[in-house]
Amino acid sequence: MSMIKGITCMGALALAIAVSTARAAAPADIHEAVAKDFDKRLKSLFLHFHQNPELSFRESKTAARLAKELRALGYKVTEKVGGTGVVAVMRNGDGPTVMLRADMDGLPVEENSGLAYASKVKQKDMHGELRPVMHACGHDVHVTALIGAARQLAEHKQDWAGTLVLIGQPAEELISGARAMIEDGLYTRFPKPDVALAFHVSSGSAAGMLQVPPDIAYSSSDSVDIIVHGIGGHGASPHETVDPVLVASQIVVSLQSIVSRNINPLQPAVITVGAIHGGSKHNIIGERVDMQLTVRSDSAEVRQQLLDDIDRVAKGVAISLGVPDDKLPEVIRSKTESTPPTINDTASAELVRTALTEQFGADRMEMKPRDGMGAEDFAYFVAPEHGVKGVYFSVGGAMPADLAKPTPHHSPIFRVDYEPAVKAGAEAMAVGAMALLGKP
Repeated sequence: MSMIKGITCMGALALAIAVSTARAAAPADIHEAVAKDFDKRLKSLFLHFHQNPELSFRESKTAARLAKELRALGYKVTEKVGGTGVVAVMRNGDGPTVMLRADMDGLPVEENSGLAYASKVKQKDMHGELRPVMHACGHDVHVTALIGAARQLAEHKQDWAGTLVLIGQPAEELISGARAMIEDGLYTRFPKPDVALAFHVSSGSAAGMLQVPPDIAYSSSDSVDIIVHGIGGHGASPHETVDPVLVASQIVVSLQSIVSRNINPLQPAVITVGAIHGGSKHNIIGERVDMQLTVRSDSAEVRQQLLDDIDRVAKGVAISLGVPDDKLPEVIRSKTESTPPTINDTASAELVRTALTEQFGADRMEMKPRDGMGAEDFAYFVAPEHGVKGVYFSVGGAMPADLAKPTPHHSPIFRVDYEPAVKAGAEAMAVGAMALLGKP
């Protein structure tokens, strides 16, 4: 028995050594190289991106600047993929194909961060409405760090083998851009990655801290609209009507029973009614109420159950309150504002986490529990049907003064300590990519 156990341990050790030597090790000078690049180029690039944000599917200037920077580093660049998306390719011998992704879009929010370099930009959105714009979710950090990582990888080609695919993705805030790029041939027109790597800056973690989840990184998200129909009339004669406000109110309450009574309590799930609009005057019973929902889960099975149960509840409540068959609620699932959960490939995530620990030190790594059910359309790049493994990690960006009360993402006061965040993001992306690429 002891001999068998010894052979097994030796085999495991050999496998570990093989895996370790198969990947490209990060060059010892990469930390200093990123710091110098920040002082020389990345700082001004970040300030440019922060002060010139663009809305989803309107990121033409951001994309052009990203493409220019990557071309200058020797990448073969293609623009206008999936709208305003950028794809850059660098081949460096035989080995795995690794994709690095950064999202580019800002948000229709007027910045009130108090920063000297705050955005003052306004831009017309897809509907032609002029909106204030700011990087209220850190995508300026992501794009800048991608360029920083691209430089290190281009200048250290002797340390890795394989193919790099770098992408600037549009419209993450609409959770639509990743799907648009895939539909435009990302995985057929360009080298299909074995592994995709991305990160998000977090205003809730100390600047420069790193976290690599072993599995679930972000929840699924589905936008659902419910149109509730009724029969209008005078508010003093409700018996002659079917009141859609009452029906909608009952639907709101009943929807909460789905999570509390139909979903396994050990499975995360959320149904939030974010908007409800109906009626026009105190004494008028209208004929329509519009509801807008966001639906979150951590698994494909729970996601489907939630969506199916919303259909059931909306119809069932309407029938119970006397809504005629020809006026039953319309439940509309968005075909664009939806994304599956982002789930890391555990083996690849462990490889990246180990490499980052070696590079940054164990004191820079953290493992905080998730405190919400945010979503990320990076999930489309690593959906099971594509056969692409994914690693999505987090880089802390909180300013020291904000640690006790972090500035919320998507808010006018959002801000990050961009120097340590950009440096850590660029270095981690480069080191993570080398961990996944081959060794010459």
